[in-house]
Amino acid sequence: MSEPRYGIWSPVGGNFGPLNTPDEPMNASYERTRSLVLEAERLGYVTTLVAQHIANPRSLDLEQLETWTACAALAEATETIEIIAAIKPLLFHPAVLAKMALGIDAISQGRFAINLISAWFRPEMERTNIPFPPHDERYRYSGEWLQVVRALWSGEKVNFEGEYFKIQDLSFRPFPVAQPYPRIYLGGASEPAQILAAQQADVYFINGQPIADVRKVIQQVISRPRSLPQPVRFGLSAFVIARPTDEEAQAELERLMALQKLEEQYKLSVAKGVDKEAVMFQLFAKNPAVGGNGGTAAGLVGSYDTVATRVAAFVDAGIDTFMLQFNPFVQEMTRFAEEIMPRVRHLQKVA
Repeated sequence: MSEPRYGIWSPVGGNFGPLNTPDEPMNASYERTRSLVLEAERLGYVTTLVAQHIANPRSLDLEQLETWTACAALAEATETIEIIAAIKPLLFHPAVLAKMALGIDAISQGRFAINLISAWFRPEMERTNIPFPPHDERYRYSGEWLQVVRALWSGEKVNFEGEYFKIQDLSFRPFPVAQPYPRIYLGGASEPAQILAAQQADVYFINGQPIADVRKVIQQVISRPRSLPQPVRFGLSAFVIARPTDEEAQAELERLMALQKLEEQYKLSVAKGVDKEAVMFQLFAKNPAVGGNGGTAAGLVGSYDTVATRVAAFVDAGIDTFMLQFNPFVQEMTRFAEEIMPRVRHLQKVA
């Protein structure tokens, strides 16, 4: 059993779980994200995911950090942590994005990756008059987009003509520091997302959900045709509540649930903008939780021993990377590093 990789969601849209708590006021600034990522690096986290929206889905009145400028700055500010920039292919031509990614790859000395998501928030596109094709077509578009990006990262001269893109005699220098190219993560819960992940992704992100469902998703993806030589790996999103006892953790979950309920208007705002074909929101409705992208539905709520045992079980099921959310962030991120990471290592040694 390999040691898991732990990462944090950068708080580009504010907080995870309740947006405002007495311990964690709303803050989506670059200064806060930089501070958190530097502390995560010091604590032993190895990766961070910087989500992408051009406007905060919960309200236009809320701040939203821009992803790619933030990632370039984080690449300069950090030394060891992997920086994953989410990317919605509808927002960037693949040649432009491939070149931007190579720039951050160079700044970070090979610590940069992308997380491809095919978009679910309609108003973001409609308000800017950016075309928003139907769900399955977005994944066809994303698949071709990814082919172009990977080809340009190869350094070879690219000639490509597909349904959406045409590239003529184009090659990029310098070559990527990360070899053979920056790592490609992919998110999405639908069948087209699984098919694309099986074909072209290095890591498939699974939204937080019970372990039995996670096992089923992993089996579905690895049973599909693969176009890359190395097997696809798996990541899991989760919101963590760890305490000395299960009872204390459950009480904290209930407290955060109550605070989150007070901000129901933000949840309703997001719901109004969701593409009805987006499968992940059907999963969220099935598994109510604190946090984003499945949050506490992954079950990492309980005593230190309970949470560590569940992390180890997910690793045994095939999860390689845990992308974690906390509230209050620094306090709980530190608690996880000091209490859960060592316990998981011990469990793996005795397994």
